[in-house]
Amino acid sequence: MKAFETFVGLGDYLGRRAIYSPDAPAFVDAGKAEPLRLTFAEADLRATRVAAALRQLGVGAGDRVALLGRDGIEHLDGFFACAKLGALHTPLNWRLHWRENLAILKRLEPRALLFGSDFAAAVADMRATGELGAARLAHLDGEPVADSLAVAEWLATPAPDFAPTPVQPEDIAALIFTGGTTGTPKAAAISHRQIAWNALNTVIHDLRHGDRYLNAFPLFHTGGLFVYTAPLALLGGTTVLTRQFDAAQTLDLIARERITVFAGVPTMYQMMTAAPNWPMADLSSLRFCTSGGAPLPLTLIETYRAEKGVCFKQGFGMTEFGPGVFALAPEDAERKSGSIGRPNFFIEAAVVDDGGAPLPPDAEGELVLRGPAGSSGYFGDERATAASRDAAGWFHTGDIARYDAEGFFFIVDRKKDMFISGGENVYPAEIEQALHAHPAVAMCAVVGVPDPKWGEVGAACVVLKPGATATEAEILAFLRERLASYKTPKSAHFFDALPMSAAGKILKRDLRARLARPSAEKSD
Repeated sequence: MKAFETFVGLGDYLGRRAIYSPDAPAFVDAGKAEPLRLTFAEADLRATRVAAALRQLGVGAGDRVALLGRDGIEHLDGFFACAKLGALHTPLNWRLHWRENLAILKRLEPRALLFGSDFAAAVADMRATGELGAARLAHLDGEPVADSLAVAEWLATPAPDFAPTPVQPEDIAALIFTGGTTGTPKAAAISHRQIAWNALNTVIHDLRHGDRYLNAFPLFHTGGLFVYTAPLALLGGTTVLTRQFDAAQTLDLIARERITVFAGVPTMYQMMTAAPNWPMADLSSLRFCTSGGAPLPLTLIETYRAEKGVCFKQGFGMTEFGPGVFALAPEDAERKSGSIGRPNFFIEAAVVDDGGAPLPPDAEGELVLRGPAGSSGYFGDERATAASRDAAGWFHTGDIARYDAEGFFFIVDRKKDMFISGGENVYPAEIEQALHAHPAVAMCAVVGVPDPKWGEVGAACVVLKPGATATEAEILAFLRERLASYKTPKSAHFFDALPMSAAGKILKRDLRARLARPSAEKSD
């Protein structure tokens, strides 16, 4: 394909909207003491000022700009500013331990690190190691931090004489971390082309002019940036931001801001029904709610319909492909409960056997995807990129799925060991890597087990070294010092030996079965 002479990349979205609908409401930052409301013209000016300042710091096309901060307009300032420069927006998961984020930064060598006041201490700890590198530091809010620049000062400057850097469809706009079954987080390379095609898929299936979306997903997630936020910036709708998900606040904001579209994971919807203001909550402005990340229980669908008149869309997405991959329309939500729906308009999906041959309806196999909304692979990891796609261009998801005669897809199991806790992907290999560092641990495995609140939580299965001792509390405390809280298992179980296959692999399905019933083989 020849290079485009002009291409409307992510960095042009706000600028184009500032021409077409300058006074239309673009963003509402409801996480501030006094909500900040911005038109498209105002939002574009903010992003342009930040881009101009980053350029003065030496940030240019292809550079990484890391961001460690809570959700808010400052995050989107950085997101769109990077796109205007052809730089790679690299949001860090603020739920990770600072040592985990430092390991990521060492690999990516960002030109700049933007951080919020909540994480000033973490950044100081990173700097104290001497391993942070030459990244320029800039604080997003709060009191000035030594040797860092103030983004607030950038936003107060006059309108800069600034020309965005032209980009091509395959240029990378963002790096979003997926975690990995090898224990090392992988950075999915999200191109301007992928963002545009995902937006088109989303507009076709979900959005209308005038929609108002409440974003409760963290902005370091593909859910926060790309499910509805970027598509609505293209379409000219409004995104309302919160600092962090709060069930009661979410219900209040839906009513106050007349939200038409909301998206969450099942845990969020469950928490909303338990909030003190649920009985009087006014959700009448909603056209629909979208649920993803895990199957939505039929009881929740029925509760929202019966008590609030809310209908659900369900879907399936992943950082590497979309995230708008499948959608289940509201009219099918109950009769096809448990389904992820049908592929979105520009998505091709199939279920294949171990040899890659397509399977017929109702046969179980691996879900594979193809189409223009796929990512450009994993940044700096050619081996993982090559392993994720076959010769025909199919992306292998690692999920076991089936589809029925009507073309509705169902996730049956995971080919890999990942489990989902509260909408967050958790990769056991990463936890096992930390567990193996404990001096008393000889062997270990981590599996996901059912949990009424979070869907699944981790359970650590441990074999101790001969003569060594350790308690459940000691094992969990050891992990809390090294991992994000959502990754830390909620229980630890001690075994004399772990079940093994003939090939010497730990049989995790057997472990899950044993944990589901009392067993003399475990000490607890």
